Amino acid sequence: MHVTGLRIQVLTRQWNDAGESAAYLSIMVSLLVLGIAYACGVIGNGNLFQRYVRKFIEDYGTPLTIIFFTGFVHIGHMRNVDLATLPTGKAFSPTQNRQWFIHFWDIDVGDVFLAIPFAILLTILFYFDHNVSSLMAQGTEYPLRKPAGFHWDIFLLGITTGIGGLLGIPFPNGLIPQAPFHTNSLCVTRQVQDESESGATKGHTTRVVDHVVEQRVSNLAQGILTLGTMTGPLLIVLHMIPQGVLAGLFFVMGVQALEDNGITAKMLFIARDKSLTPASDPLSRIQRRKAILSFVAVELFGFGATFAITQTIAAIGFPIIIFLLIPVRTFLMPRYFTAEELSLLDAPTASPFTMESVGGNYGEVVNTLPLGAMPVEGHQETDSVERGEAFDQNLPVGGSCRDEIAPLAHGEGIEMQNLGSRNRGLSHRSPSRDG
Repeated sequence: MHVTGLRIQVLTRQWNDAGESAAYLSIMVSLLVLGIAYACGVIGNGNLFQRYVRKFIEDYGTPLTIIFFTGFVHIGHMRNVDLATLPTGKAFSPTQNRQWFIHFWDIDVGDVFLAIPFAILLTILFYFDHNVSSLMAQGTEYPLRKPAGFHWDIFLLGITTGIGGLLGIPFPNGLIPQAPFHTNSLCVTRQVQDESESGATKGHTTRVVDHVVEQRVSNLAQGILTLGTMTGPLLIVLHMIPQGVLAGLFFVMGVQALEDNGITAKMLFIARDKSLTPASDPLSRIQRRKAILSFVAVELFGFGATFAITQTIAAIGFPIIIFLLIPVRTFLMPRYFTAEELSLLDAPTASPFTMESVGGNYGEVVNTLPLGAMPVEGHQETDSVERGEAFDQNLPVGGSCRDEIAPLAHGEGIEMQNLGSRNRGLSHRSPSRDG
């Protein structure tokens, strides 16, 4: 939502920066990018066309949409509209006329102390944002086999933040929702038969995650490509992309993130006809409907307060609002909600195996086995399995639906989500978890 809000602000500024015609054209292009790129994702998850055609559309539909609409605005009368494009600078040079290294020894002592409160807020923000990105990228829906490295992550983030401060460049940290999108692109999926043998779902299949290819190559490639964007030729190409097109790209990511958002799922459950609500929905097990309404109200209040403060001069303090919700969840909510209700309304994002290095999920017993793994007598894991390139049939299927599906022979109906997935963006993958 925060990223989407920034894109809306980019569009609203077009009236002052580029004029009325450019503003309306930018809005039109951003909505077209949103519609077409989102349709590519729908086709990828549907049953139209052959599998390889669906995968191509799903993986490359969004980048091809960006390329198309970058040229689309130069067709017909649109070429006469001066659109605001992505601002760029010189190759391998700071955007301002200065040296790379910041002369921090010339800064007044008073300014140093003035910056301390903002540094504390930035630390809180990075601690929250990076760890949330990490948790989302290692959620229970991903059958990961290698342990997490939260301590390594914060240590490396501190080093890169320090280097960024000395060079005067933006601080790198995990981003939402790009991080889980990258994990999605590394998932190997397979089609399984729907368990229902009657009704509208008879004969239907569903796609489930078989395993995740855990490696370092894709992150290394992303870093190299990001470095490549600082070269002169690519800077010229990037400068040609209209800001409206980029706004549409972020709209796509925002919509896709909202689809999997817990608040969205609860609000849809509340609005759905009870007679048409599947009994398998976890929220159906909650006896008190008032509990669901109250929990959603608290979530919406937290979102509203966080969004409201970002619209003021104190915008940098929004992490404080988020951190204040921690004692609310830990101490106040258990007084009103039962433990079973909280386990369904606020289920852990990551598995106990992922959270083991930081003491486990709050209120849960730590499970030292990887998600979906069971000790098998006489079983030895090969290097290919360890890298995620093979899958042992003796192990149950991972993911959030592993308990509900019947095991199938490995390789039957498996689809590999290409590394060039539509879900782009830098992802968080820690050194201790990558193979």
